[in-house]
Amino acid sequence: MDLKNKLLVVVNPISGGAVKDELIQEIAELLNDRQVAFTIYETTGEKDEYHIRELLEAQSIQKILVIGGDGTIQTVAKAVDKRDVALGLIPAGSANGLVSNFEFSTNVANQIDIALGDSYILMDMISVNDHLCLHIADLGINATLIKNYENSEIRGKLGYALQTIPTLMESDLPYSFSLTFNDQTIHLQGVMVAIANAKQFGTGAVINPKGKMDDGVFEVLIFKKLMLVDILKTLNEDSYRNPDFVECFPVTKVTIACQPEVALQVDGEFIGKVQKVSAELLSSKLKIMVPAQSKEIQERFNL
Repeated sequence: MDLKNKLLVVVNPISGGAVKDELIQEIAELLNDRQVAFTIYETTGEKDEYHIRELLEAQSIQKILVIGGDGTIQTVAKAVDKRDVALGLIPAGSANGLVSNFEFSTNVANQIDIALGDSYILMDMISVNDHLCLHIADLGINATLIKNYENSEIRGKLGYALQTIPTLMESDLPYSFSLTFNDQTIHLQGVMVAIANAKQFGTGAVINPKGKMDDGVFEVLIFKKLMLVDILKTLNEDSYRNPDFVECFPVTKVTIACQPEVALQVDGEFIGKVQKVSAELLSSKLKIMVPAQSKEIQERFNL
């Protein structure tokens, strides 16, 4: 085993509401079979970033294997903080929004092979009201849905589905937004404004079909109405997007004002109700290990 270049395995033992003992044991056996030296760190929700940084500084860590959902990836990304450390991902959260944008195998052995491979992207990151955003943040009905989901007892996609009707009853639609970007300000009404670094939510809804996570911009999407036909079209990446349903603007910086307060979520975490959002592309990138023939890689290198 190469003891100089250990793999750090970061596990959220309760992500997705499931115990991870069997998964951790399986991963440990697979890493041993591949003669990889590794250290396992289980998150607790208390000073995890600090403890991960300590491990990075104490050991010669070049890769981190993250086992959890979007929140766990967020924690590790903050801990890495401009270090040349790559993240391999094993989805084990409720929706796994970020990982859903890559063509990852559902087989754990294959996921480990991707993490240990040499294919990666340097992923853009966004600051949204000083919160790190890797995936998608939004204002409006989806953020309200996430708030209701977090307050419910049922996890996973079923939990989201069960909160749909209560969320519609609660929401005072449409909302009024003012967006300032690229030296212009527009005023409009809509049900949601998304700040998207990725293409789709973990539910499979493709809200940003032209999005790339390493192109140096992010997209601001204004969803104007709840149109069932167009909502169903988000399940197909190649479907035409009706401009009466959604408009898209590529930016590196945006300010969004809303009146009255509107719910905000970042990478699946409900932040609260706000009247203003400032979002800006960060200068630093995050190295993410990806399948060699994923769509992201094919598009980037014209394979």
